Amino acid sequence: MEKLAKYRQIVRELLISHATTNEPNIECQLIFDTEHDHYQILDLGWQGLNRVYACYIHLDIKDGKIWIQHNMTEADLGQELVEKGVPASDIILGLHPPYKRPYTNYGVA
Repeated sequence: MEKLAKYRQIVRELLISHATTNEPNIECQLIFDTEHDHYQILDLGWQGLNRVYACYIHLDIKDGKIWIQHNMTEADLGQELVEKGVPASDIILGLHPPYKRPYTNYGVA
């Protein structure tokens, strides 16, 4: 349980550090579903006549591991998690197909 609480805090801190927008008509929302352990950054708003609704980062905590499900930023989220104290073996690159995961430096699930 202590590990889960620690991972929840690390995930929240990571998302907060990436939640910025320079666009006045775009809102950056942090979604923290602590009951089901789903965490996202969404941008929504308008750029001129175009609607903006985009999930930039999606992380989950499942079975004691942090899953990087989606990353539309330039940031190396896996490395940032390692720097915050998460063992690489507890990070799953869910955005990669399962057959590629053994060839990363991260966990396999």
